[in-house]
Amino acid sequence: MSHQREHVDVLIVGAGLSGIGAAVHLQKSCPRKSYAILESRQAIGGTWDLFRYPGIRSDSDMFTLGYSFKPWCDDDSIAAGEKIRNYIRETAREHRVEDHIRFGHEVVSAEWSSEEARWTVRAEHGGEAVELTCDFFYGCTGYYRYDEGFTPEFPGRERFQGEVVHPQRWPEDLDYRGKRVVVIGSGATAVTLIPAMAPETEHITMLQRSPGYIVTLPGQDPIAKGLRRVLPAKAVYAIVRWKNVLTQMAFYQLSRRAPRFTRKLIRRGVERQLPAGYDVDRDFEPRYNPWDERVCLVPGGDLFEALRSGRASVVTDTIETFTEKGLKLTSGRELEADVIVTATGLNLLVFGGIEVKVDGQRQEFSKLVGYKGMMFGGVPNLALALGYTNASFTLKCDLVSQYLCRLLNHMDAHGYEVATPREPGPAVDRVPFIDLESGYVLRSLDQLPMQGEKRPWRLHQNYAADIRLLKHGPVDDEMDFAPGPATQANPNEQPDDLAAVAQSAR
Repeated sequence: MSHQREHVDVLIVGAGLSGIGAAVHLQKSCPRKSYAILESRQAIGGTWDLFRYPGIRSDSDMFTLGYSFKPWCDDDSIAAGEKIRNYIRETAREHRVEDHIRFGHEVVSAEWSSEEARWTVRAEHGGEAVELTCDFFYGCTGYYRYDEGFTPEFPGRERFQGEVVHPQRWPEDLDYRGKRVVVIGSGATAVTLIPAMAPETEHITMLQRSPGYIVTLPGQDPIAKGLRRVLPAKAVYAIVRWKNVLTQMAFYQLSRRAPRFTRKLIRRGVERQLPAGYDVDRDFEPRYNPWDERVCLVPGGDLFEALRSGRASVVTDTIETFTEKGLKLTSGRELEADVIVTATGLNLLVFGGIEVKVDGQRQEFSKLVGYKGMMFGGVPNLALALGYTNASFTLKCDLVSQYLCRLLNHMDAHGYEVATPREPGPAVDRVPFIDLESGYVLRSLDQLPMQGEKRPWRLHQNYAADIRLLKHGPVDDEMDFAPGPATQANPNEQPDDLAAVAQSAR
């Protein structure tokens, strides 16, 4: 490790959808800021490069999952993972973000020094320790563990003589042609796998403990296709983006305010696509209300098409044990299988599992209160990009990056180097950070931060409210600012290679 640590104004962790977007916003709005991106893997794309299971696609439309500054011009509104990956890489290339990425750098820890008014970030690269310092630390790490998904303990799993795979670690050489496949799970991954694999399997079964909500959307947006004939791409993108945002918001509000009506609406849509006489109550009537857990989208009703074809089926039951030939269910039924896919969910991980300290004191995120859904009370110069749970992830991440740029420019204009959200007092009630009842959330509540009952401590799941708060609201509410230490060395004295990075950002 070099005796002279590199320094950047802003250090971004993660070169996925949110990290690349953050870099572009930073270049546009804070062109004099130097920055670097540390990426643990060897490729751009994050989730969309990691997941390679059959049929992987967006779980929301690309007009809202895409960046605010780069129109999505492909015909597919619900897009395949490869197209999303190419879109992210194209964005990085167009804006020369690639030059700022340090691949193979896994961030281990970050420690804030009030005396120096900067973060010291430690990473591992090729088995060696690397240290950098930065004024502002920005986590674009997503919200789940990249190294492993969630798989419950299944009795008798070792007895099964076929293959067991988790979608997060899909083997490139997995051959399921002409085989019997069981997919355990009923979430977004499962409803994607079933129609993608069905044409090549002997039969594929989605085994679910209980039904979830499934809504069909067109794979291509007819309004977008029509508008593209008469309007430029940028105008079409803005119109369709807002149309879809408002539709998402209206559906979510309807689900919360009129759950019984929404249940009936979704059920009617499902009934129209199932074979006559299908037992809808058994397989497609959830026990909970819409948006208590995430609602799954299927483009063009491809899941129901697979069911109608007879190549796929749904079984609602629980697993008693794995057997040599498949699964024995609680009902006594046996499902024979050659391949079992455990689409059983993700493991949440706050801030990528990075150990964070402030003046030597370790910060436990479960004890912190979120500020505007992006910073934390009592933690200076640190932000986290977390998207919506009820709408496209990027909508929120775009706003967080725009707010961060406003904050940095405000600090520069007033000679501040430190911005610390003021910890809310006991008068502000604490509630869970995420209000979904999905298994992956409930399993991780003890690791997640808290949020307050009122602004700016409230985490909105509402794009319009967040535009008011993050894009047009004040940047100094409930925030303490401070100048840097007078004894700090000249920040313009940087190593030659880092000076080049800073120059390229100007």
